[in-house]
Order: sequence, then structure tokens, then C-alpha cells
Amino acid sequence: MSSSCAVKTCALAFTVLVAAEAFYLPGVTPKDFLPNERVPVKVNSLTSVKTHLPFDYYALPFCAPDKISMAAENLGEILIGEKIESSPYDLKMGKFETCKILCKKSYSSKDVAKFKEKIDEEYIVNWVVDNLPAAAKVTIEGAETVLYEHGYFLGGHLYEEGKSPLDMLYSTNPSEPVVSSWYLNNHISITIKTHDVESSTKGEKRVVQVEVEPSSIRHSNIDWSEQPAYMPVPSECEDPIAANRPAMIIAGDDVVSNNGKVDVVWTYDVAWEASDIRWASRWDIYLSMNHRYNDQVHWFSIINSLLIILLLTGMVALIMLRSLRKDVMHYNRVLTDEERAEEKEESGWKLIHGDVFRPPHKFPMLFAVLVGTSTQLLGMACVTLVFAALGFLSPANRGSLMIALISLFVLMGSAGGYTASRMYKQFGGKEWQKCILMTAFAFPGLTFALFFFVNLAVWRTGSSGYVPFYNMFCMLALWFGISVPLTFLGAYFGFRQPRVEAATAVSPYPRAIPEQIWYLKPQITILIGGILPFGAVFVEVFFILSSLWLDQFYYVYGFLVLVFVILMITCSELTIVMVYFQLCAEDHRWWWRSFVTSGSCAFYMWFYCCFYFYSKLDMALFVSGLVYFVYMWLACVAMFLVTGVVGFFSSYLFIHVIYSALKVD
Repeated sequence: MSSSCAVKTCALAFTVLVAAEAFYLPGVTPKDFLPNERVPVKVNSLTSVKTHLPFDYYALPFCAPDKISMAAENLGEILIGEKIESSPYDLKMGKFETCKILCKKSYSSKDVAKFKEKIDEEYIVNWVVDNLPAAAKVTIEGAETVLYEHGYFLGGHLYEEGKSPLDMLYSTNPSEPVVSSWYLNNHISITIKTHDVESSTKGEKRVVQVEVEPSSIRHSNIDWSEQPAYMPVPSECEDPIAANRPAMIIAGDDVVSNNGKVDVVWTYDVAWEASDIRWASRWDIYLSMNHRYNDQVHWFSIINSLLIILLLTGMVALIMLRSLRKDVMHYNRVLTDEERAEEKEESGWKLIHGDVFRPPHKFPMLFAVLVGTSTQLLGMACVTLVFAALGFLSPANRGSLMIALISLFVLMGSAGGYTASRMYKQFGGKEWQKCILMTAFAFPGLTFALFFFVNLAVWRTGSSGYVPFYNMFCMLALWFGISVPLTFLGAYFGFRQPRVEAATAVSPYPRAIPEQIWYLKPQITILIGGILPFGAVFVEVFFILSSLWLDQFYYVYGFLVLVFVILMITCSELTIVMVYFQLCAEDHRWWWRSFVTSGSCAFYMWFYCCFYFYSKLDMALFVSGLVYFVYMWLACVAMFLVTGVVGFFSSYLFIHVIYSALKVD
């Protein structure tokens, strides 16, 4: 009966976690707009998947309001390069506009060169309306539903073969590399879908979707001698493809210039549509923008990982229920005189009971520091995943994930200091001040130094993605003002705790280690130890990398929690198996081996990141590659520490259990 209840409880927990993938707390309260009330259109940073260097919207000479106001930013938004500013677009709730003039600009050759550079690098213009990103429809053959992408392309290329600019709007054909002209998307058709507020008496509505459709139009019938409010005839902005209108070419063939300058008229349309989408569901289309894959791929990954776990669990059960039980019964039997005389000929893990709890023979302080830092990272990851799966890290609350990671890492400093101090005390270390200083400064210092170096490189490019030095100082204040004191506080309580007693006494003389079979040598076991854990998670790693580097939202936190749990179980069970084989070969040097064996999946993660870069990404700048490889290397180091400490703690508990069951003379 209890077994049945346990199965039902696990099934319920599994269902809740998977259901959490589509649930989120919006993070903002609904905004109700009255008829004809102004709906602000804000502009976000220009982004590109080719450079991954965001630029301020007004770094290009777009139409600008008289006074540009900056939206309030948190530290998380600054770290991810978000920069939201006001715009001159004038939208009134429910009011339709047709070919409304935004402004007319005359661009010099220097301005044109800026546009050309950003068009070549495939930069995307991002808007925010009522905290919703503007999205453009994408036409893909065979797609059953309407698909969207973030923002819209700044412009595109015309090729010598005479392709229409709209044909090249969302993709370019690499087989036609000869560019004849560059065009700007200077006309935007805006469609805003609204939902009526329930029980409203004033006709209030809520914005639930923002669609944009860019066009490149060379306006010709606008008489600028008229009043500023003059509206051009509707035919100026009708469908460019149907009307066969010329594109707004700014460079190359057929450039219409005015004394060496290119005149561009920026216009827009506004349409309003009623929608059945409720306000709580308005982020659904943005969370499903990764249209190339669906939930079936995630389920395939989960099933594949579960099969790996079942295999490992069977191996561990075989060892625990058969081999270990047999060994313990054999070692604990009452010996006869003849058996006592032949005892010296026995072999196995019992014979090293006096050495198995001997401190690491190399770098015991470094080992304690790594265990402490890894515990800090593991705590940060677990709590972040719980909050994400429950929906507290909503994409509507920009920068919330980054803030959560930084805040939790800082607060988990106490756990890191406590663990490092207790481990170092067990080793009998005397230089505890040095140990805690390394715990507080080694990994955070390395991370901050690399981040500062990359930030300088990004700053030199003029990108808005760099973190201002004031905010860098704020991060230093969090580190030195909160994390370091908490690390020392945790270490203080850790050193006050009694020393962990080993299950067996440590012999004063180390036992000689016999020659190991080739497949039990560290190089082999470490390589084998990382294959299965990485194989259990690599599908989800692909989705995470695509979200980070291909400008997509990642939202399936329910699946991510399951994959994380599977990764931890896989690392734990595989390390236990490897350590048991090592002990049976009378090799008592398991401390570092247990950590590196499970942590070696980070090596495969690094190789996969390199493969992903060369197979999926097309970065045009050296700085872009620098950003990618430095940040991915840091991510792999963090993965090495997290998976390594899980393998170590599992092996530590396993060894205590099996040696506690022995009767040692």
C-alpha cells in the first residue's frame, strides 16, 4: 500500500513540474486603456544573432522625439544589454492610421554607411508596447500555425538578379552573394490586438499582441510644402508587392539623392483588432517562437535520460544488493584458525579500510575550496530552478533571471564557507584563514576578471551591451559587502562544529596501491564518467544555447527541472559505480577521482559548445566570438563544479555506509 502511494506521489510531482513549463507570473499589473488614450511605443536595443552586440536604438539616426526618456532599468536588464527608450510613434487606443508620416530625414554618406553596416550584420529593430515585444510574422512552408519572430529587420539587400526586397526580408540566399543595393524598411504596419476588460463601463481594453510588418517604400507623392499634419494618399503605402512599388534604396543602384544626401520618409500604419486572447495568456506566442521544435523533442530527451537512469540504477542495485551484501557478510564472518591464516591472501575494498578516509594526498586545501564553491553554486542553481518552475522568473519581468542568479549566489556564500571549513577541518588543515579567503575570492574573482575583460572589449565596439562602470562597482559592492562576509560567517560556524568522525580509523602508514588494470586508470574512468551524464542532458543544452545565442525565449522550466534532477542522479550513480570498482582494486585515492569523474561531463559540454559555434552560429566579429567562448567556458566551469560536488557527496555517503557496516579489528 505504501509503495502504491509513493508511485502516485511521484506521478503527481512529475505532472506538476511538467505543467509548470507554461505557467508564469506576469510580474506586472494589467494596464487598461480608455478609447483614444495614448499607447506608448518604446524602442529597445538593436540586436543581431551575427554579432550578439546590442546597440542603442538611437545609435542610428532614426526619427527621435524632442526629449528621449529612458525607462527605469534594473541590474539584470543592464547585464543582458536591455535599453528601453521613448519613441515619436503616436498611437491612440482604437484610432486607425494610414500612411502616417513620422518624419523626413536627409542622410549623409556617413549616416548611410552606418545603416549599411547594421544591415550587413542583420540587425533587428525591437519595440516594446505595454511591456510586450513587437513581433513579425514569418512565413514557413508546411507550418500549420502562424509563426513569429522578435522585432523586424532593419533592412536588406537587393541582388544583381533583381530580387524583390520583400523576398529577402527574413532570409538571404547564400548562392547569390553579389549585392547590388541596400534598402531600408522605412514603413511599418502596426497591428495591435486588444481584449475587452470584463465588467468595464468605459470601454477599456488591454493590449494582448503587437504585430509589425516592415516594408521598404520610396515615397514620391508627398508634398512637404504642405502643413506638417499633411497625410499622403493611401496608395503611397499600399502593399509594395501588389503595387510593384520601388524600394527605399539608400546605397547601390538607383539611389535617389539630394546633393549627395539620401532623403528617407519614415511612415507607419496602425490597425486595431479584437482578440480572444486573455491578458494572462498574451505571452504565449513569444514563448513558442522557437517554432522549429516542439514539446515532443523535450519528451524524447526526458525518456532517453530516464532509460539511462534505469540502466545505472540497475547497476547500483546489483552492486548494493548482491556484491556489497556478499562482501560484508564475507568480511564480518567469524574466522576459523585456518581462515585466519589465509586472510592475508584476500583482496578487496575491506583491506584499505585504514586508508580510505585518509585526506587527499594532493592539494587538500584546494579540494576543500572547490567543494565549498561548488556547494554555493549548487544551492544557487537549485533555488533558481525552483523559482523558475513556479513561474516567478517571468519573461515580462526583464532581467529577473539574472538578478535571481546574482542574488542567490551572493546569499549562498554562507553555505560555501560552511562546507569548505568543515571539509578542511576533517582533513586536519591548519591554514583555515587561507582556505576561507580562497573560497570567498577564487571563483568569484576569476569570473569577475573575465567579465571585466570581455566588458572592456564590448565597450570598445560602441555597443550598448557593455555594463557601465558604476554598475560594475555595484556588483563589487554585492561581492565584498554581502558575499564575502556571509562566506566568513558560514566558515565561522563550520569550524565551530565537531570534526566529522570517519567510519574507520586511519592507519598511520599508507598502504601501497597495486598496479591498476588499464580500464581502471584515472584517464579512462574520468573519460567514461562524463559521457552518460552529458548524454542525458545534451538535447536540453541545445535548447538553452539556442535561447542564449539565437535571440529566443527559454520558458520550459518544468522540463529543465526534470533534466537537472536526471543529471544529478546520473552523476551520483555513475560515480558510485566507478568509486566502488576503484576500491575493489585497492586504490584508496577516491577524493579527487570522485569529483572529477562526474565533473568530466563539463568537458563534453565544452566540446559541444565549440561544435555548436561552428555549426549553428555565424558570428561576423572577433569580439562576438570572444564573448561566446569566454562565457561558455565560464558556464562549463560552473557545470564542472556543480556535477563534481554531486558525485563527491554521493561517493562520500556511499563509502561511509559500506565501511560503517564492517567489523574492523
